[in-house]
Amino acid sequence: MNSALETEISCEIPASEGPAGAGHVTVIQASEPWFALHLRDLWTYRELLGFLVWRDVKVRYKQTALGAAWALLQPLLTMLVFTLLFGRLAKLPSDNVPYPLFVYTALLPWQLFAFALTESSNSLVGNQHLIRKVYFPRLVVPIASVLVGLVDFALSLLVLAGMMAYYGVRPAATTLLFIPFLLLAVLTALGVGLWLSALNIQYRDVKYVVPFLTQFWMFATPVAYSSSLVPEKWRQLYSLNPMAGVVDGFRWALLGSSGRSGAMLSISIVAVVLVLLGGLTYFKRMEKHFADLV
Repeated sequence: MNSALETEISCEIPASEGPAGAGHVTVIQASEPWFALHLRDLWTYRELLGFLVWRDVKVRYKQTALGAAWALLQPLLTMLVFTLLFGRLAKLPSDNVPYPLFVYTALLPWQLFAFALTESSNSLVGNQHLIRKVYFPRLVVPIASVLVGLVDFALSLLVLAGMMAYYGVRPAATTLLFIPFLLLAVLTALGVGLWLSALNIQYRDVKYVVPFLTQFWMFATPVAYSSSLVPEKWRQLYSLNPMAGVVDGFRWALLGSSGRSGAMLSISIVAVVLVLLGGLTYFKRMEKHFADLV
């Protein structure tokens, strides 16, 4: 069938106006514009979203030797390596915060972002059997992949609380303000993940690009170093990286670090919004082709 005649709308008409004995007809009309996002459909399929999240969580920890401990080992081992290389050998400044704590606080949003980006970029291909058989808003699939990372984040947050107690660092008065920055990290991962998941349907080598992208992105984000080391003339350009504002925001909210800049944060927020809107638009534009290409 021509792609311009895709949307089917069912409606009730009086029997006198239709064929004898017919009270329900299907009207086929031109599909709506590609920029119609239909975000309300996500609420209608919220139970499916919850099921996919729970399924992915169980699969992640099923038949593993260490179970949920994997969620703790990755940021802890990364923190130890960064502490040795950048804290002890390179002696990078850490805004008057113990360097291990300085790095681990940044790794919390970064590990969430990296995991969500990797999983969401491959989510449509990984669920191709479902996409081919049943109709549902395809946005549910990458969103579920992003939300799974919140489980690991919650476990790692408990470790951060223990580290703060060990180093004698009291929670800042702004502690609960880490939640908006957590939302920014999730939206950034979702925005980029929507782009990559839709591209991965057409070009399967996208999955090979993602590991390189996340590795490069990490060193372009102030995880192992303070953003105060970035020269003033490059700050605005550097702030186009949405995760720069997220990481600085986490340190400011949880540790009271002074590295946060209002101007940098504003630019990062605008970048997040643009990436997310662009990802949603491109995803919805390509959605009608997913079942044919996957």
